[in-house]
Amino acid sequence: MNRDKTKVRIETFIKYSELMKQLVVRDLKLKYRRSFLGYLWSILNPLLIMLVMVAVFSNLFDRSGSIKNYAVYLIAGRTVFEFITTSTNDAMRSIIGNASLLKKVYVPKYVFTLSRVTSGLVNMVFSMGALLIVMVFTRSPFTWYFLLFPVVLVQLYLFCCGLGFFLAQANVFFRDIQYIYKAFTTAWMYITPLFYSIDQMDGWVRFVIEYLNPATYYVDQFRCFVYEGCLPDTRVFVGGCVIALVSFVIGLFSFKKTQDKFILYI
Repeated sequence: MNRDKTKVRIETFIKYSELMKQLVVRDLKLKYRRSFLGYLWSILNPLLIMLVMVAVFSNLFDRSGSIKNYAVYLIAGRTVFEFITTSTNDAMRSIIGNASLLKKVYVPKYVFTLSRVTSGLVNMVFSMGALLIVMVFTRSPFTWYFLLFPVVLVQLYLFCCGLGFFLAQANVFFRDIQYIYKAFTTAWMYITPLFYSIDQMDGWVRFVIEYLNPATYYVDQFRCFVYEGCLPDTRVFVGGCVIALVSFVIGLFSFKKTQDKFILYI
């Protein structure tokens, strides 16, 4: 019985995979519509923000110069965190934003949420062009470990899908979730080691940032591959995998459990 259900779900996913592809393309076109720079903006935007943040935070958090090549350190961490916040914010509004379509035809509702996270992943890959430019400009060494960054992307994608599913279904019933989440992500940014090093923290603050913050696991792994040129610590890698799977399972379960009621609230 379970095998039959699994088979049906796989067949349904394959059947609507083309729709999801079209939704991703639509999201990308809408993002860069009427933009003079087009896709170049996905490179220029993180570069400009990085320049401002380097000018500000290097004086606040790295006066001693303890963080080598601060520009690469900063943009590597921000690339990961920007994907988390952007993709989950878009996923949160995926059901409400497609209410008119859901009322007219039958489409698996998870397709809309999944497409938003996938769009965010594509945008992250585009924005990595900015990271490459900074690495070249600062003469940061490239190692073969850089090629392993997709290992982090898989974990990130699953984590963001799970969180996106949970937020999408919650936002249908409680519209103020989007405002609460916006405030939460602002606080989340400051407890994630983006512009400072974990070594600069101590006590319970360091424990929270290093062990209880999911974003830290992915930022740390990504920096190991593209910034430090090494393999991440086993605890960080295993922890990132576990967090991603738990997030995906919880998010998908909550979405599936409530999706039949969406039509009554959208």
